[in-house]
Amino acid sequence: MTATPSPASGVPTGEPGSEFRKDMSPWANFALGFTYLSPVVGTYTLFGIAIADGGPPMIWAFLVAGCGQFLVALIFGEVVAQYPIAGGVYPWARRLWGKRWAWMTGWVYMWALLVTITSVAYGAGPYIAILFGFRATVHTTVLCTAVLIVVAILVNYMGTKALSTAALIGFSGELIGALVVGVYLLSTHRHQGLGVIFDTYGVEGDGSYLPAFLAAGIIGLYQYYGFEACGDTAEEVAHPGRVIPRAMRRTIYIGGSAATFTCMSLLLSVTDFNAIISGEQTDPVVDVLFDAMGEAGARTVMAVVLISFLSCTISLQAAAGRLIYSYARDEMIVGHRLLRRFVHARAVPSWALFVSAAIPLLIAFASLLSEDALTNIVSFAILGIYGSFQMVVLAALRARLKGWRPAGEFTLGRWGLAVNVAALVYGILAIINISWARSPEKSWWENWIVLLCGGVVVGTGLLYMFTTHHYGRGDAPAGDAVPEKQGVSSN
Repeated sequence: MTATPSPASGVPTGEPGSEFRKDMSPWANFALGFTYLSPVVGTYTLFGIAIADGGPPMIWAFLVAGCGQFLVALIFGEVVAQYPIAGGVYPWARRLWGKRWAWMTGWVYMWALLVTITSVAYGAGPYIAILFGFRATVHTTVLCTAVLIVVAILVNYMGTKALSTAALIGFSGELIGALVVGVYLLSTHRHQGLGVIFDTYGVEGDGSYLPAFLAAGIIGLYQYYGFEACGDTAEEVAHPGRVIPRAMRRTIYIGGSAATFTCMSLLLSVTDFNAIISGEQTDPVVDVLFDAMGEAGARTVMAVVLISFLSCTISLQAAAGRLIYSYARDEMIVGHRLLRRFVHARAVPSWALFVSAAIPLLIAFASLLSEDALTNIVSFAILGIYGSFQMVVLAALRARLKGWRPAGEFTLGRWGLAVNVAALVYGILAIINISWARSPEKSWWENWIVLLCGGVVVGTGLLYMFTTHHYGRGDAPAGDAVPEKQGVSSN
């Protein structure tokens, strides 16, 4: 049962039927979004790839993506303030547009989250190898991915309080670690001046630098999502209409600043950018840390980095589990009777969480078939997340044009329409960028693999939706954001 709007205002009157407990504090809710966004994970995973594609000016991608995603966060803040329902983008799309649109939004977001869990855990593999002193190979990386996913699901099974504690520990460790390591590098191992962020080192060849920058922009696009996780746990937070929009904005402010500072400290500590761009130096983050801190210091940093990767994986699984549970609670998916089962002693959706670990494990082992697994996994994760985000942004714009006026505790007022349009334009451009083919030397299917995977997800989703008709089975409110449809269940 989802929130029921009051007849007069359309604002939810509460979640009397919710099985969740409000055990998550405002700071824990913010920490969940922060650890999902994870400045260290995003920067450390893609630092070398972004430099190879765009040189040091790739750092400007943090600013571009941060501004664009801030607009999206503002729209999400309006929606969650009025509809504080577990599951995030799926129930928001349901209330703003209707059942079919919500079903597809949730389907795309679910697969994007499951792939993102794999991408984060996969990115931790080389750092785990360094920490424990074994050689990183494709096979050890996949095994490390599996271990991290299993540990994360065990934490999630312990309940909301354990999730909150893990999020706060991850936030504290990651923020302190990023600041301490960054300050240390700038104080003791700085080899570049600030002017380096304008030096392309010739990555553009004889043409324009824009294509190179857009390719490197993957680091910014991968960085700025996670704020929506604050809304995925809306039924576990007191006063969500006030708390969650604020937590979303804090995630962008603080997480984005920490990510940019982390990237800047690494950039100014690199000794030879040409070696990274040429492919001679394949892991510049590790090389910088070992050069600056020695083996003992670098391994200590690896331990902090591992906490960041683990807390990010935990947060992602929490979001995915609650989305799947929300889907099943509204009878929107096969196996809904099993997937909506709830362990009341710990207030967690047990089988939904199980799926949030099982499928990423399968994806991790399937990655053994790809030569460029990390880039492909990350690219598809970004495409799916941005796609589902923009489905909500589009639904909000459609509802606004049909008369919806946000009635929660956070609204943009007269700026709402302009921000909504700008957020949609940014998101569409980002999706085009991440899908674009950039390697003419590769086969067509490798060049377009991200878009092909996206097409498979959407195509199978449409086939599933119209053959099973699960989207129409639940009786939760749908499409009632538009004034004339309040209280009416819309398809």
